[in-house]
Amino acid sequence: MNSTIELLAPRYDIAWYPWAVQYFFMIALSYASLWLAAPALVLGKTRWLATARLALLACITTTLVAPVALLADLHQPLRFWHFYAYANSTSWMSIGSLILPLYVVSVLALSWLAWRPALQANRAATGLSGLVARLASFGSGRTPKWLVAAVGLAALVLSTGIMLYTGAEIAVVKARPLWNTLWLPPMLIATGFISAAGLILVLNRLSGVKDEATNRCMLKTLLVSGGVAAFIAIGWLLNGLLADSGSVAAALASVRYSSAWRNTALWGAIAGVVLFAAVVWALTRPAGEQAGLMAWAWLIGLFALHMGWMFRWVVLMDVQTVARHSAGFHHYGIPAGSSGLLGIVGTFGLWLAAVLIIDLFVPWRQAQQGGSATSSTFPDNAQSSANPAIQGAPRHG
Repeated sequence: MNSTIELLAPRYDIAWYPWAVQYFFMIALSYASLWLAAPALVLGKTRWLATARLALLACITTTLVAPVALLADLHQPLRFWHFYAYANSTSWMSIGSLILPLYVVSVLALSWLAWRPALQANRAATGLSGLVARLASFGSGRTPKWLVAAVGLAALVLSTGIMLYTGAEIAVVKARPLWNTLWLPPMLIATGFISAAGLILVLNRLSGVKDEATNRCMLKTLLVSGGVAAFIAIGWLLNGLLADSGSVAAALASVRYSSAWRNTALWGAIAGVVLFAAVVWALTRPAGEQAGLMAWAWLIGLFALHMGWMFRWVVLMDVQTVARHSAGFHHYGIPAGSSGLLGIVGTFGLWLAAVLIIDLFVPWRQAQQGGSATSSTFPDNAQSSANPAIQGAPRHG
């Protein structure tokens, strides 16, 4: 007598929506941009100042937008207070709920201190920009450089906590072998620096700054961070191929027979090689050709942003399509509403709005590492700093 046993495995809805991708992408841009601004803001290296201005603009705008995406991903945003009313020292999310507000405050304080001298120089301007400068500068007293460095150092320390908790809260999920690996947190950090360097390249072009030294510096950053990401990816792959057990081996086994995942892996490898080759080619051109090439560096920046965002999409969204209680894969289609495409576009739109508002009311192009309203500016602003009290806000565009 033959008998048949049917096993029914329920399909559960995904836990993290595209809002999570937006949060992890924005917060990675934030902490990586902060570190790229640190040489000028913390160490006082004036030759890094042009890069730091762009990096700080990238840092504060992504820092403001990231918590919005995080609250949206809670499904019920108003329940964020549960993290504080029912704190759990063993939960990385609970730990992150304590670190994130402190980090946001430190970035806001650092940005204000770095931009305050430029705001003070703009107090005599007419119109709304002058009013904002008078209100936001809080007097005409000097901004000590040591205070900028101290707050910047505090922000860097808190940013390491952000790096740790955002990577750990994914890697501790044992139910998902593709997440449960120590290789994932450093990969998130490396791709964060790839994305941040790309964003600075784009801002350097679109803001009109067009500093060639910044382009070269960010291309070198892409070279280093891309090399680190490649080392991590190869290490993860070898760990899975050579080990008979462990999360990496289980992760590879779970997607071994999926053509979609093979295509994803192929895309990642090709994209990484293309980006690395483009950066090397741009940096090794003769001096006579580099000036023209640097004008197109922002296209490399866009590709780097694409890589950083897509990596997070694959990790956070595609991994959730791998069935845990049955064989095969679940299909996920991006909905058009706020939990899908509209949320993705809206997050980037909110970031763009933050950039435009800051660009309208804050003379960030004249920002210094501390100093006072009458301190001399650096060579790239020499013509506009002859009389900052009269000159007012710089022309935007």
